[in-house]
Amino acid sequence: MTDTCAHPIHDSASPLSDGDSDIVLAFSGGLDTSFCVPWLRERGWRVHTVFADTGGVDAAERAAIQARAQELGVASHVTVDGGPAIWDGFVTPFVQAGVGYQGQYPLLVSDRYLIVDATLARAAELGTRAIGHGCTGMGNDQVRFDLAVKSRGDWRIVAPIREIQKEHTHTRAYEQAYLRERGFGVPERQQQYTINENLLGVTLSGGEIDQWQAPADGARGWCAPRAQWPAQPLRLRIGFEQGQAVSIDGERLAGPELLARLNREFARYGVGRGLYTGDTTIGLKGRIVYEAPGLTALLSAHQALEEAVLSKQQNRFKPDVARRWVELVYEGFFHDPLKADLEAFLRSSQRKVNGEVTLETHGGRVDAVVVESAHILQAAGATYAQSADWGVAEAEGFIKLFGMSSTLWAQVNGDGAATGKDNSGDA
Repeated sequence: MTDTCAHPIHDSASPLSDGDSDIVLAFSGGLDTSFCVPWLRERGWRVHTVFADTGGVDAAERAAIQARAQELGVASHVTVDGGPAIWDGFVTPFVQAGVGYQGQYPLLVSDRYLIVDATLARAAELGTRAIGHGCTGMGNDQVRFDLAVKSRGDWRIVAPIREIQKEHTHTRAYEQAYLRERGFGVPERQQQYTINENLLGVTLSGGEIDQWQAPADGARGWCAPRAQWPAQPLRLRIGFEQGQAVSIDGERLAGPELLARLNREFARYGVGRGLYTGDTTIGLKGRIVYEAPGLTALLSAHQALEEAVLSKQQNRFKPDVARRWVELVYEGFFHDPLKADLEAFLRSSQRKVNGEVTLETHGGRVDAVVVESAHILQAAGATYAQSADWGVAEAEGFIKLFGMSSTLWAQVNGDGAATGKDNSGDA
């Protein structure tokens, strides 16, 4: 293979000096980051890759990612365990918030912020201020990466995919041809879809998904198709302490292990798969297939427990806080002080969210069928629609006072108020 660095290309994305040519690239082994390595090397960079393992890959895949980096000619490659960080930094507050972006999407891209942390830590070890990533110029990830880096200080950011988009419209085809011309293979699946996989779940875009067509059979990650769902339903019990999941069927587990187990169990039943269209940060419409079996199960269990434990006013107000928190994380403001302020409220709201929830699925969806907690807001002498420890006069008096304003309006303005008719008496 020809050494592509024999005659470096000098442009605005090249090192500023020969003595400052180390760059740390956030690396996944996919098409975009694979392209970035020779592209950066041809411009004179010594490329050091970091794979932040935020779950979703096994030991064989980690080894394959390292082999890919070495094949591409990196100066060094390291793998960082990002499981604990993504559990504490994202999963816990996300489940406590309890809502997806635009009411649906479970923010599966939030590992990007942990990837940035791992990349900056490696750069500090090497003594360089240059950071590289494989985000495109059309998507949200570039905003998340860049804002997360900028919030950490003065770093130089080089984004090769954004650079080539200035000259090449069909970037994926260009990247594939670029790699093949230099003797590097392109896995078949990477030719069709952009795939992101981590502890949170799987997202797929590209191909027919981008064309607003029905996803093909190949656009599938962990979730089994309906024909493969087990015949017997699945039941398991999740334990919570202060709004954080801590156990499955009584067995205490570390957060990343707990979520990984839920992913395996509920993926067999096709739980957590969706086709999402949403408003991206930069204003385009984005469309992806996503699969989040474990997060979907956690959200269902937590919501059922929380609704029974929080007060009426807490349950009314909390979704406003949750929605704002989700918007900040989605749009790249992971380190904005408002996010920390909102998390302080979320933690406070979870003080009594303790107990166990039994989940059940027959496939496709999951239901919380049993809720057990010492903090459920139950009245000792009353059960909804069954029995009460107050009398008829008390009920009628409450209704009279509670509806006083609406009743007075109807009395003052006449019977036409309810129908929208004008009974003012004007001819």
